[in-house]
Amino acid sequence: MEVLSKFLGGTLKSTASKCMVLFVTVLILRVLFPPSFPGFDGFEWSNFVYINSHSELGIRQDKFLAVPQLVWGLNNQKIAFARACLTARMLNRTLLMPSFSASLFYKEIDLLQPISFDKVFQFDKFNTLCRGFVRLGYYSDVLNRTEVLEMQKGSGRRWTLERDLSQLKEYSIGSFDDYEVIRIVGKNPFMWHDHWHVKDYARVFECLEVIDEIAQEADRVVSRIREVGKEVIGKTESEELKKSITSDSSSFQPLPYVSVHMRIEIDWMIHCKKLEQRLNTNQICSSKKEIMERVKNIVGLKTPIVVYLAVADKLLNTSSIMEGWGDGFLPFEKKKLAVDGIYKKYPYLIQSAIDYEVCLRADIFVGNSFSTFSSLIVLERTQKMIRTSVTSMCGTDVRWPSYAYNLAGESNGPMRWITNMSDSSLQAISYGTNHISSCKDHILI
Repeated sequence: MEVLSKFLGGTLKSTASKCMVLFVTVLILRVLFPPSFPGFDGFEWSNFVYINSHSELGIRQDKFLAVPQLVWGLNNQKIAFARACLTARMLNRTLLMPSFSASLFYKEIDLLQPISFDKVFQFDKFNTLCRGFVRLGYYSDVLNRTEVLEMQKGSGRRWTLERDLSQLKEYSIGSFDDYEVIRIVGKNPFMWHDHWHVKDYARVFECLEVIDEIAQEADRVVSRIREVGKEVIGKTESEELKKSITSDSSSFQPLPYVSVHMRIEIDWMIHCKKLEQRLNTNQICSSKKEIMERVKNIVGLKTPIVVYLAVADKLLNTSSIMEGWGDGFLPFEKKKLAVDGIYKKYPYLIQSAIDYEVCLRADIFVGNSFSTFSSLIVLERTQKMIRTSVTSMCGTDVRWPSYAYNLAGESNGPMRWITNMSDSSLQAISYGTNHISSCKDHILI
């Protein structure tokens, strides 16, 4: 304080002068020692999690992070993308737009067909919605493409969560941070260690909106589901239901439908059987019969009802998925809806994106708690429920309900399923679990 007083011109004889020096001192201390309280600028290290709270200017636009091509299924790639975004956020860098994989190969990495992010999701919309949280950039934004620092991601049992976090800390300061581009080499981002809460991933997912072409194709499929359902139900013997559909009062109410992510494909059944043996459980695999019985026992479900079966047709070893549903249930899949031509125009990744949108918009969704596809749909539907400020998650008339058919719920129906937005681990979303949050848990924030 004495040094500052001399610098400002002599002794401090007035209250105003003292206040001025105190103000300058606070500013200097704030620069030298950034605060570590949530909501302020600076860095916070707690519980082995490094949180980079950025200023109002947002993420740096002159420092970049590059990541490997994203692989596996659509939703594993979405998680990998979110993890890459959060890693870039931790390093206070802009993530260079990554490539997705349009084809589905698990081991033949060299055969993967790359597809850029902006061919699936809206680039500018992402940056607008995620402004100040994470940011995407183009490779053309990079000035110096020759001096790139490579950061090797570790693997194996010796590469622990703590070692991974220590590496990220190291590369966020000093000479490492001087590089314009840090390029991560090695493992697929989906397999990186996880340092973030579910709500951080959810924040990134909220910024992902499919391009107009995909959204319009999903619109066509959903319209076809409701149209065909209306035609079939209109021929039933229920005059009361026919009147409710054709009356002026209900003309603006679209016909409801249930979407079922029916995981009975060959590759899934092999995977889930091995997973059940490893985890010593019988709550992962579900037969067609079990899925049908659980769906039919949903409490409060009104029939007749259209049931859209989301399934990977090419990987099925049976064509009988629409048989045995019984009265009141009207099952449809792509071929029966005559929309398979829409899907055939696109590679695997886009087909999955269309089906994801169709399931997301359903009045009721039923999936498998060990499926990443199902898990991310439930996460988004949970977010929709939160945004509508519902007072009860357990009501039979609540909007956007979701269920897990591999777990028994009320009246031998599927278990009610809500994402635990307070969870500190992405385990339930990334790798599946039979310990899901039900509506009675009310864990929403």
